[in-house]
Amino acid sequence: MSMDTDRLIQSLAADAGNRAMPVAPVLAASLLVAIPVSAAMLLSTIGLRPDIMTAMHNPFFDLKFVVTLALAMSAVAVSLHLSRPEASAQGWILLLLIPVAVLALAIGAEMMVPQRQPMMRRLVGNNAMLCVSTIPLLSLPLLAAALLALRRGAPARPALAGALAGLVSAGLAATLYAAHCNDDSPLFVAAWYTLSAALVAAIGALAGAKLLRY
Repeated sequence: MSMDTDRLIQSLAADAGNRAMPVAPVLAASLLVAIPVSAAMLLSTIGLRPDIMTAMHNPFFDLKFVVTLALAMSAVAVSLHLSRPEASAQGWILLLLIPVAVLALAIGAEMMVPQRQPMMRRLVGNNAMLCVSTIPLLSLPLLAAALLALRRGAPARPALAGALAGLVSAGLAATLYAAHCNDDSPLFVAAWYTLSAALVAAIGALAGAKLLRY
């Protein structure tokens, strides 16, 4: 009995030690491993857009990366905060409005520029279905990495933490996809990138409810 008790204590101590490891560096390391995997998936399938060097001179092409990275960074900040059991989402969740604000400003800026295409054409774009399928696919290695890292914490709301892991991975995957996407209108980003991110967040919430339960 004493030996069993000692083993139980050692097991609990080891588990506590693992969970006590800082989540932030584990998350950073996990994502740094996963990003090249997602990038290789992109390059080996649809690749970069042929005119990417020219597109870089288009501010609306560049704004896609600002929006997607703002989503990833704000979601990282909120997910790290919520990885602690005593943390509350109140206030912090407002950080997710940063990419929304950037996107709203981009839409406003586009409205002030004379356009050769009508609004609905810019909204629908050329590759909506490719966008909605590719971003979630590229997100999978990143989502697995984010969930693995967040298991080091003890989120009180595992489904919410999983959804945020989904937004982190969707933001990074969308950043990669943006280098292929030839739909540069902020209206397209607002419609289809947002839908893609929502799908990944839903997958993350379902996975997080099971995998992040403390």
